[in-house]
Amino acid sequence: MANVSTIKPFAKGDILVGATLLNRADDDHAGDGRIIQYDSNLNEKGVLWTSGTTHLIAGLRFGPDKTLWAFDCNAHAVLRYGPDGQELPRISFGARSFSNINFTADGSVLLGEHLVGNTIKLPPERPLGTTLAKMPGSDRFGDGHVFRFTPDGKLLKEYATETHGGMAGFLGVTTASLAPDDRTLVYCSETGTRVFQYDIVADRQLPDLITLQPGAGEMALLAQHLPDGTLLYMKANFKTGFKLDHLQPNAELIKSWDLPGPGWATVIPLQEPGVLLLGNFFTGTVAKLDMQSGAITARAETGVKRSLAGLAQYPG
Repeated sequence: MANVSTIKPFAKGDILVGATLLNRADDDHAGDGRIIQYDSNLNEKGVLWTSGTTHLIAGLRFGPDKTLWAFDCNAHAVLRYGPDGQELPRISFGARSFSNINFTADGSVLLGEHLVGNTIKLPPERPLGTTLAKMPGSDRFGDGHVFRFTPDGKLLKEYATETHGGMAGFLGVTTASLAPDDRTLVYCSETGTRVFQYDIVADRQLPDLITLQPGAGEMALLAQHLPDGTLLYMKANFKTGFKLDHLQPNAELIKSWDLPGPGWATVIPLQEPGVLLLGNFFTGTVAKLDMQSGAITARAETGVKRSLAGLAQYPG
């Protein structure tokens, strides 16, 4: 039976969650692409089934014009949806593994390339479980660069961003956040040991914002700006678990929260003052976190493990 979308026109405060239905036995990252729609209180309102996608739907974000962007990096698909929940005509940004977007003051967009290189470093006893698409005519998954486009797909600039590769060796710019100065891009290679910075005006790599000690068991997962220019920094430690830090722009610690269990890999600020929305990749849980108390105040379950890869809230 074909999947039928029940998505409703977006209302102010609606929360959209990328949670692909993993229903392919041969690939643990593949299945029917799905975006779940919740109201601001995490009550489910509808489901949007994507077309022409094969793997995780990630990197959800609303643009200044209230268009919802989303990505399937393995299918090299860039998706856009209007406020009515209907897909907009596809634009080709090239056959690359884009998975995240930022919007610049001049109206252009920055797309981060999720994959890099052509090597998978996982040991044989821990196989990857999925197949990574290569760029057409190449033996590489990607270059791990950031690309600047006009919104209609004209390439303006390619930034040769450094990447780490993460534990598996192939992770490039997996998350990125443009600072309010409209020039400093802060980004991570998930499960790596560096939080990178790049000056998109001077076109140069900057010193790392954070450098973790290799082999110490700590991994950087993401860094995300808040509207005031401070940062949310999510990290994992094999001994102490997952933690979310609130940082000054220079990485000075403001506050830290221990997260309940492993697997937290996405975070966005909500319109509710002092409330963050967290996504757990391992469990499929979406949760609200109160920044003052550190308490989880609401939850929703997407029903699929190792699938949740994107969060966004409609600005109205």
